[in-house]
Amino acid sequence: MTVSALSLPTNAAALTLAFAFGGVLLGAVSGLVPGLHVNALALLLAAAAPTLPAPPAAVGAAVLAAGVVHTFLDAIPALVLGVPDAATAAGSLPGHRLVLAGRGKEALRLSAVGSFAAVVVAVPLSLPLSHLVAAGRAGLYAALPYVLAAVVLALVAAEPTWRTRGWGAACFALATALGLATLGRPTAGSLVPSEAASMLAPLFAGLFGAPVLLDALDSRGAFPPQEGTAVALSARETFRAAASGVGGGALVGYLPGVSAGVATVLALGGVGGETAGGRTGSERTDRLYVVATSGADTATAVFAAAALVVLGDERSGVTVALSAVGGGASPFGSSGALAVVVLAAGVGAVAVPFLGDRYLAVVRRLPHRPLSLVVLVALWVLAGAFAGVSGVAAFAVATLVGLVPPRVGVRRVHLMGVLLGPIALG
Repeated sequence: MTVSALSLPTNAAALTLAFAFGGVLLGAVSGLVPGLHVNALALLLAAAAPTLPAPPAAVGAAVLAAGVVHTFLDAIPALVLGVPDAATAAGSLPGHRLVLAGRGKEALRLSAVGSFAAVVVAVPLSLPLSHLVAAGRAGLYAALPYVLAAVVLALVAAEPTWRTRGWGAACFALATALGLATLGRPTAGSLVPSEAASMLAPLFAGLFGAPVLLDALDSRGAFPPQEGTAVALSARETFRAAASGVGGGALVGYLPGVSAGVATVLALGGVGGETAGGRTGSERTDRLYVVATSGADTATAVFAAAALVVLGDERSGVTVALSAVGGGASPFGSSGALAVVVLAAGVGAVAVPFLGDRYLAVVRRLPHRPLSLVVLVALWVLAGAFAGVSGVAAFAVATLVGLVPPRVGVRRVHLMGVLLGPIALG
């Protein structure tokens, strides 16, 4: 028997395991590089699948593992980059406020625990819930515009005053207009094949990434020392927050256009997120929000994978890539999918504190403004790479829109209208 230069395992299970660990590495790269979303890498991998010396199940394992690990590790740059100074902390994200208080290492562990606890809860629930959704599928899809409208109303109502509710509705409408104007436009990425070109990457980078970095350019304070790794929440509080994230993840996994941030704000009864109406959130609320958001993000990946296996629905870029690898369906069954999820989650939970502590130490030594500028330029370049000239223009406009919510005292989560609005309108 001739041994290939790649020395790949001949056993199918070993080959699938090897590709799953390769997907773990891809998810780590996409999670740690700001602006590089795992959807892009997953679609690139799917496009390359016919040339790879592996069956669809092995390539699918790499795609799914990358998607799960990304939901763990993307919390690291989200916590570390774009941190403002103490003077503007009231309008910053919960994770940033914890970093400003010197609790960044704790925040990393809260995120890892939230994501892993969500996997523990979501894995046994994902298949029964998917079958339940399948049974009521026709009714759910018929009522989808009304369900999404109810989500929007609940999100606006979660703002604390009538003034901020009005501004929340205005921000949602502005984002909806942006989505209607851009999502249907053809894209042509310069560095990726047409299968991976997407307007969503520049839109989300502009709405949620660039504005935080721009606001951080005005900060004058030093990045504070990060002390202590102990988690201040009790085990019960942590598990309840993660469980609420799982509920939010179920919404995201089965309802198009709903994000983890939207689901978390609703699951926590309107608390958390950016400080609304100028009020200062407590550190306990910030901790709960970090756990719940991480849990919702990871649970979404689990439920989306189950939705593809059971319903054949593509609810994320990762499941679109999985469907492409499998020829229009999941490349493996439910047991295989859940095994890959558990494996990737175990690696991700260990990697977050290990890599995150080092990420914090490195960034703390770097000059703050140049670092923010470098990341901004990288986001702009990636917008062009994944959507061409139209992507660069969409990124610029989305950045301007993304600057509005904190200046009128509402949460940026209303900007998910960029997806929710067009979907609800049909």
